[in-house]
This record gives sequence, structure tokens and C-alpha cells, in this order.
Amino acid sequence: MRGTLFLAVLAAAASVGGSTMQNIRRAARLTRLSRPFHASPKAAKASLLIVGDSTALGTGASTPQASLAGRIASQYPLLRVRNLARAGARFADIAEQLDNAGRHDLILVAGGANDVMRFTSQPRLARDIDLTLQRAASQAGRVILVPAPNVGNAPFFPRPLSWLLSHRARLLHRLARASAGTVGAAYVDLYREPAADPFAQDPQRLIAADRLHPSDAGYAVWFDELERQAPLSGLLGMRPQKARQTAWPGDL
Repeated sequence: MRGTLFLAVLAAAASVGGSTMQNIRRAARLTRLSRPFHASPKAAKASLLIVGDSTALGTGASTPQASLAGRIASQYPLLRVRNLARAGARFADIAEQLDNAGRHDLILVAGGANDVMRFTSQPRLARDIDLTLQRAASQAGRVILVPAPNVGNAPFFPRPLSWLLSHRARLLHRLARASAGTVGAAYVDLYREPAADPFAQDPQRLIAADRLHPSDAGYAVWFDELERQAPLSGLLGMRPQKARQTAWPGDL
């Protein structure tokens, strides 16, 4: 049933016109070009494991260094970074990424968009998020959860599909916030309504050519928000190279 709903979403989007089909092809191309960022400094003082979906992988960034993982490593050059994220992953898949992943000082979990778009049921999604965070908490001293933002704000999706996906994104964040609280994970809230979402207000700059994934500038916004809500300096006891004090519209 959920697979049928997902196909219906794509079919309805495609019916809007050739531009949507072009965006689908661009998204597939960007995904094929995506490469995970890793860092192994000789004098590493802490280790970070990243698991998740295409946004954790860095799809949409022009280089791995411009991805979220790359920006973290640039700000914390003494941090060892390992990225096991895979495009298309749902939370059930993210839990599997943690199998035999070893012990780390910090695990960052970023995902949920595929559960939103593929209509994972609420009970299953809750179980999958819980399982992922429980595994992460057993393998790291600190855990950060970064659920997908308001997927419905992406220009990839026409109305009324965008409204439905925004509703599901709100559900994702409600479940993620509750699950993070049970294991003591830091929860980073990227959900914004359109009027307060910089990605909705400036999509040409912040969203990649497929009109779905973040661009280089988009990942910079994500990184700034990560540092504002869950600064790695506090979680790891490491000094960043430079202070970043930015906020999204509506947060001031």
C-alpha cells in the first residue's frame, strides 16, 4: 500500500509537466555522483560516525567537502569522520548502517525524508527511529539526531502533494523529538513553515539543481543550524576553528 502511494506521488508530480521529470533525472544524477566525506587526521582527538540518507551522504553538494560532513571536518580538523550514509535510506536502513560500526565518541543520524516520501506508517516509523537511536546510543557517548526538514517546502513537489508531505514531515519531527528524549540524544529541529524557511524563501541559492537536495549554500545553512542547536564543541569538548553565530528567519 505504501509503495503504491509513493508511486502515486511520483505519477502525480510527473503529470505537472516535463520540468518535474527533468528534476527526477537530475536527482538521480546527483545521487550517482555523491561520494561520502571521510577524514582521518593523524592527531585526531575524537571520532564522529555519520549515518543516514542522501543528505547525510551529501547529495546536492558540488564536492564532498561542501557537504554537512565536510563542513563539520573543516570546523573541527582534529575530528576523525567516518560516513556510512546511503542514498535512499529510511530509518530501518539507517539502523542497519550501525551494525558492526564500532564505538565512536559521537554519532550523527540524519534522515527521514524517504520515510516521509515513501509513506512509512507511523507505528513502523516510530519503531525504526527508536531502534536507530538505541543502537547509536549503545555505540557512542553522544548522539545527535537531525530529522529531515519540511520536505513539502522543496520546489520539487507541486501542490497539493507538498501539503501532504509537510504534514508527514511534522509527524516525523514529533516522533523524532520524543525518541531522542528517551535516549538523551540531541535533537536538531530543521522543520520550518514556508514563511520562516530560508529554503522556501531562497530556493535558487539553497537548493540544488534537482530542486530537492540542499546546495553547497544549503548545507552551510544546515551546518550553522547544527552548531546553533547542538554545538559539537560542547558535546566533544573540542574548540571549533571559528565561532559561528547565525540563525534562521523566525528564530531571532
